[in-house]
Amino acid sequence: MYKKIKVWAKNLKRQIFVLYFAYKDKRVPLSAKIFTACIVAYAFSPIDLIPDFIPILGYLDDIIVVPLGVMIALKMIPKDVISDCEAKAEEMMRMGKPKNWIVGSLILIL
Repeated sequence: MYKKIKVWAKNLKRQIFVLYFAYKDKRVPLSAKIFTACIVAYAFSPIDLIPDFIPILGYLDDIIVVPLGVMIALKMIPKDVISDCEAKAEEMMRMGKPKNWIVGSLILIL
């Protein structure tokens, strides 16, 4: 069970990196770029809309909102863009995720 969760989390992380590169790609439609940028910024943000210390609700964004957003964003992006971004994502996973403190600050203000 633990191994399945670990594999799922690693795959989700890889998909977020794919989206990170995809929203910068010129071939992605504007609506998909905006949605993808929001999902990536929220996933990389050090701040959650629902703090994790709140029982059950605190983990809903990590378990439901982010994966659902990733799934929708991946469907909005052309397959050839996703293919191109997967190699870049693998390399970035080895380096670590970027921090987006500007979006984190905006979420904190909200």
